[in-house]
Amino acid sequence: MKDASRAKRKADLVRDSASHPDAMIELRGVIKRFSNAAGVFTVLKGVDLTIKRGEFVSVVGKSGSGKSTLLNMITGIDHPTEGQVVVNANDIYTGVSESQRSKWRGKNLGIVFQFFQLLPMLTLLENVMLPMDYVNLYDFDERPKRALELLKLVGLEAFANKLPVLVSTGQQQLAAIARAMACDPPLLVADEPTGNLDTRSADTIIQLFEQFVAQGKTVVMVTHDPSLTSRTHRNIILSDGELINEAISKALPKLRHRHMLEFTRLAQTRVYQAGEVILAKGTEVDCFYIVKQGALEQYQAGEFFAETELLRGEPSAREVRAGKMPVEIVTLPKSDFVRVLNESPITAEAIEQIIQRRLAVQQATDAFSK
Repeated sequence: MKDASRAKRKADLVRDSASHPDAMIELRGVIKRFSNAAGVFTVLKGVDLTIKRGEFVSVVGKSGSGKSTLLNMITGIDHPTEGQVVVNANDIYTGVSESQRSKWRGKNLGIVFQFFQLLPMLTLLENVMLPMDYVNLYDFDERPKRALELLKLVGLEAFANKLPVLVSTGQQQLAAIARAMACDPPLLVADEPTGNLDTRSADTIIQLFEQFVAQGKTVVMVTHDPSLTSRTHRNIILSDGELINEAISKALPKLRHRHMLEFTRLAQTRVYQAGEVILAKGTEVDCFYIVKQGALEQYQAGEFFAETELLRGEPSAREVRAGKMPVEIVTLPKSDFVRVLNESPITAEAIEQIIQRRLAVQQATDAFSK
């Protein structure tokens, strides 16, 4: 009876995931706690995250922010204390044994580690074949051929029969990527894949990831390199075990992570219908506005407004309304916005530059209209 109930719950969870047909990864209220002699430490604090199929996502955050733990939740390497993890329409924890999860991981997930994790006694070809052997995928005689094709894809065909120690670190990472793709998984997870590589080798790795994404695969990459985050579709920031609101991090990228997290906790989100007035001309401005999704008549997603009025204590200079489609807006209280800007001179300077540009454009527009 207990097994039947568990199976039903698992089926319900999988059906629930179908409400997001484009989702490759869904984390719902994920909490992870660790216990030691000092007490209980919460690493992830109720994380809600959806990553769509075909997205290239970077995950960043300071040491200890929870990045590796987040990856362990996605890959099934560790268990959440609370919450639900659905990957490729499968709840990977509820009613699933370690053995079943391991087999699932072998067929659905490719993992690239910072330190390669190639078996030193096997050739590059044999390392790439290993996942196929483990999950018994592809005919036995087909596996060497497929492994060689993957090594060719990453430019290592000529090194197929060499041991890892006989090739460079960059080539070892390329071999690790070939191994991760051995079973043609829909999802690739990489933990600091370029951390030990030179700039040229790192660029080669990212180009490969971009190729995989172009083929419809999903790539999630932890990195500290800002030049790499600029090449991904989304940049997810973790701070103290919590996800920072992506609209805030995109609009105010120069803020310290602790300030981004503070704003995330203070933020209010509202949906405005097509044509609805968001901010009337001449009214007192008590919020900082960020366009999260959709577009206004004057602003696009990721842009903000009302900054000039807030910082100069002026009423709204113009009417702002939603465009032809509904728009999602994130707002921050005036007092908190001004206070944090006073604590972050770099962000204040960046916003002042935007204010000056907008004023120049407005003055030119007004002059032209005359």
